[in-house]
Amino acid sequence: MRRIMFVGALALVVLTLGSTGKAQSISGDYIETRSADVWTGSCVANGEMNLAGDQAILAWRVNKGEWKGISLEGLSVVVVVKANATLGDRYNNPYPAKSVVIVDERACPEQQKALLEFAQSMAGELLNNVVRVDLAPIKMEVTGHDGHYSKTLVQAGKLAGIQTRAIGSKDHMCGNEDVYYQPLAEMTHSMPAVAELDQYQGSDLGVSWTVHGKRSAFVGSFAR
Repeated sequence: MRRIMFVGALALVVLTLGSTGKAQSISGDYIETRSADVWTGSCVANGEMNLAGDQAILAWRVNKGEWKGISLEGLSVVVVVKANATLGDRYNNPYPAKSVVIVDERACPEQQKALLEFAQSMAGELLNNVVRVDLAPIKMEVTGHDGHYSKTLVQAGKLAGIQTRAIGSKDHMCGNEDVYYQPLAEMTHSMPAVAELDQYQGSDLGVSWTVHGKRSAFVGSFAR
């Protein structure tokens, strides 16, 4: 795993985003985990609010397309976030959030920059304060068809990992569950899932975690 030395230049990338040309058509898979249940009843959600939900992992795999003329097909990027409040809470401001970006080590320098710009475009304010950018091998697998995902997996070096499964009948706790929070990034199709593993082992956000079996994930697809 290698740290990209142009972290300080990310602010310039963010400021110039959108001024260097129109983004090209791009699509792929998206997986997200949160530290609060996203598929839940209001009783559970209210119990977690301001106590959980300030951490998240967002992962994209580009299956087809390019960003501002740079092909990103087959490449992935992962963002780990630590916010100031529960993400999605309408009554508390989670910003400014701190984030770590993990870029696919197979990307050439031009693709690395394009992946950063793409992630910023998709995640918005979550990436306004990037404290570290790393290069690492990223493995992302999706099992399912017709928009139904039975299992997914993300492994970003030794820093971050996600494993999800589809929600089943045994995941009902109060019988009144629904999608309480929306995904943090734009999706063309999304479904909530159980995070069998939600893990971040870095030190740059002031917190690390390993969580199992929480109804805190979204899986689906994106297209721009």
